Amino acid sequence: MASPATSTGSTKVDAVVQTIAANTPEKLSGVALYSRFALAGAICCSVTHGALTPVDVVKTRIQLDPITYNKGLFGGFRQVVAKEGAGALLTGFGPTAAGYFLQGAFKFGGYELFKQQSINILGYESASNNRTAVYLASAACAEFFADIALCPLEATRIRLVSEPTYANGLIGGFSKMLKNEGVGAFYAGFGPILFKQVPYTMAKFVVYEKVAELAWRQIDKSTASDALQTTVNLGSGLIAGFAAAIVSQPADTMLSKINKTKGLPGEGTTSRLIKIAKELGLKGSYAGIGARLFMVGTLTAGQFAIYGDVKKALGATGGVEIAK
Repeated sequence: MASPATSTGSTKVDAVVQTIAANTPEKLSGVALYSRFALAGAICCSVTHGALTPVDVVKTRIQLDPITYNKGLFGGFRQVVAKEGAGALLTGFGPTAAGYFLQGAFKFGGYELFKQQSINILGYESASNNRTAVYLASAACAEFFADIALCPLEATRIRLVSEPTYANGLIGGFSKMLKNEGVGAFYAGFGPILFKQVPYTMAKFVVYEKVAELAWRQIDKSTASDALQTTVNLGSGLIAGFAAAIVSQPADTMLSKINKTKGLPGEGTTSRLIKIAKELGLKGSYAGIGARLFMVGTLTAGQFAIYGDVKKALGATGGVEIAK
């Protein structure tokens, strides 16, 4: 609650000041602020990843069986529909929406939190002068914790997509993997998912921040309309998505491969990764890059646009800003 205002000596002026204070919302901080960042991140990631489930199904099929699915993104759609019906394009929707809801909360909420912690430790001036490093470190820390939440659901999604008859939906697939293979099966891909998601998120946030900085140097953000701010978020997110997709594509392919089937008895995750990397080679590791560029560019643009709009709706305008 705000403390009483000091009297100005004028009854009329005091009344105006009190009226303004009563109608000015208190600035959010602490849990109230970061929980809103987390919720906005959860919503934007769940909605965008869920909506692009059909693209992800085709992309995963191309990665896992490039000999059969060799006709590109749109040809892959036709192949899946012809072979399994249109419903197959929504395979894995449950784990995708649930997994990225959790991941988005940790990713966006954590990113804002770690940026603020950097300011607290370094001081605003130093953090601003070294903001690229702050963006990269904050994104990496946030993504590490986000992946702990995401990994079990991502493993379930990939198993459902790679083996359509494995189980009926999220709960069935999750339960079957847990019963037959144990908790370790959910984290068999934790190394690849870190290898994929940490560089992906670092590229995503730093490119977004840099492109947005350039845009706002040309436009007065304080007078920009909501539509213009959303447009800047979309454009910055699209460019960030392309960069993130290229950086993380090899690890994304390896993740699909390692989660397709369980390893041989006594075979460790590291040895499996080395074997997969040798089998793929550089060209094989970029299988499905066209589909993934389309997917990641679209979803990243949508994420930043939705994230900005949801933050406003929740009363958590802006974010932790350190750009001069």
